[in-house]
Amino acid sequence: MTTPVTSTGQNPAAATSGSAASSDAMSQLSGNFNTFLTLLTTQLKNQDPTSPMDSSTFTQQLVMYSQVEQQIGTNTNLKTLIGQGATQIGSYATSYLGKAVSITNGNAALTSGSATWSYNLATTASSNTLTVTNANGRVVYTGAGETASGDHSFAWNGKDNNGNQLADGTYTLKVTAKAPDGSAVTSQVASAGVVSEIDMTSGTPQLLVGGMSIGLGDIAHVANPAN
Repeated sequence: MTTPVTSTGQNPAAATSGSAASSDAMSQLSGNFNTFLTLLTTQLKNQDPTSPMDSSTFTQQLVMYSQVEQQIGTNTNLKTLIGQGATQIGSYATSYLGKAVSITNGNAALTSGSATWSYNLATTASSNTLTVTNANGRVVYTGAGETASGDHSFAWNGKDNNGNQLADGTYTLKVTAKAPDGSAVTSQVASAGVVSEIDMTSGTPQLLVGGMSIGLGDIAHVANPAN
């Protein structure tokens, strides 16, 4: 049994860029804050004793002081909350490790020359065309599919229509079924696999299933794998 591997690191370039931008913005805000304090203190020290600063003007400046101070505190708290949220999402994603999942985005992993999808037709169709595209969106295979209503499966050997064996990777199945009157028949496509790894390098959890990367939103069902 292969031990699942979890990748929870962050993209160094993205992390450095985001951190630098955040640090620069905070430095500017803090600099403005310090400049404001310096100007206010200087103004108070050098005001004419016979004609002191108007109380309303002084109050307005204190309000500005408070607003800037609050903004700095808010930015710091938001940064902390965002970091905690990312950690929680990563921890949640690890619960998928070793689980059998049903994937509903139409993708399936071609592994060792084999990929399998399931699809459902809402009603009986007069014709049904199955189209497989590669990761670049190029059609690599077309063929006839089942026309009866209900659930069906499609096992593909990874060969294009010219008989060439294609490389392993992520492929997408599209079902185009037509009713006798020419209208489209509603269909749903799914594939299944076991989650072997969690990739957090982009900051958003991606589940690796048979070498295929999928998002949490593409999962329709989770179960323990069959023994």
